[in-house]
Amino acid sequence: MVLEMKVPSPGESITEVEIAEWLVEDGDYVEKDQAIAEVDSDKATLELPAEESGIITLKAEVGDAVTVGEVVCLIDTSAEKPAGGSAKEEVKEPKKEEPTKKVEPKKEEPTKESYATGTPSPAAKKILDEKGISASEVKGTGKDGRITKEDAVNAKPSMGTPTGGNRGESRSKLSMLRRKVAERLVAVKNETAMLTTFNEVDMSPIFDLRKQYKEEFKEKHGVGLGFMSFFTLACVRALEMYPAVNSMIDGKEMISYDFCDISIAVSGPKGLMVPVIRNAENLSFRGVESEVKRLAIRAREGEITVDEMTGGTFTITNGGVFGSMLSTPIINPPQSAILGMHNIVERPIARDGAIAIAPIMYVALSYDHRIIDGKESVGFLVAVKEALENPVEILMNNDVKKALEL
Repeated sequence: MVLEMKVPSPGESITEVEIAEWLVEDGDYVEKDQAIAEVDSDKATLELPAEESGIITLKAEVGDAVTVGEVVCLIDTSAEKPAGGSAKEEVKEPKKEEPTKKVEPKKEEPTKESYATGTPSPAAKKILDEKGISASEVKGTGKDGRITKEDAVNAKPSMGTPTGGNRGESRSKLSMLRRKVAERLVAVKNETAMLTTFNEVDMSPIFDLRKQYKEEFKEKHGVGLGFMSFFTLACVRALEMYPAVNSMIDGKEMISYDFCDISIAVSGPKGLMVPVIRNAENLSFRGVESEVKRLAIRAREGEITVDEMTGGTFTITNGGVFGSMLSTPIINPPQSAILGMHNIVERPIARDGAIAIAPIMYVALSYDHRIIDGKESVGFLVAVKEALENPVEILMNNDVKKALEL
């Protein structure tokens, strides 16, 4: 019996995938549930498991775009598993070739024609090669226009002309995920009234808390006490204060949410991914850190599912891990706002009437000005700043041990 394997639906609204890689070869024997291919959708990379055991016949090539429900391979379920574990039985003996006689190339004496205009002498050629200059760039002064050694010594490369350096290029097809991300980012710039507002945060209080409790927190919960939990909980508070930031446009209507699904931008092997922390308003510091770690690992190992990246009402992206000082993050559609974190640098600030050195982070909020006004966007960012600069009172209710579950 020959089984037709069709592309399953990776998720709602996805109608097409791309064959990213075949993990087996045509004619291989595959076991049921064995991963036989990786397919890219516009949201994630997924593995395609064999539905039955048998010998496989591939019907699509790497890079092919196939629609959901289309046949991509056949599996002959009546075939028995080969003893050696491979269905390829024919082994061709290598063809024996008769030894051939080595023919020495005929040496030709240089003729007058070989010293035509623009031809360098052996000594001149060596000098030009060392300089990386093409003979066509040099005017010869010798007999019949031949390039002499003196011509080569005096030769200089032409401005703007390649001089022997590596100038190669390569082309590779963008993955479906990367193409979709590109389309969405361009659409955001064209279809939204995106604006960015900035502020700065004194990270000293958070540094002090992490220095005092991070070891105890990690020992108790098995995860580190990072910055993401502080930022996530600060954003949850600010979203509750400014619900327009936790909204999005749908045609002529505005949809507002009474929950906070926070998307976290993660750099994965296939490009940027944004897994979602569901109902972040119900999570503690430990809950946020555990979920961030789980989702980040799944994204980087290519195990993230479409459902884990679907939805989200607000996004946090951290360009600071790559050294970014300041940026204007692009909104993750159909959301209406995104918070950009950046690197932390010790800078002089005014504190209590005196100059002090403090770890400062610049933060940026990009937002859709169609539904979020300046008052709400600035107020939101100020609320985030207030919570981060006074986390014990605002985020921990003046009880650090209880907030960290220590």
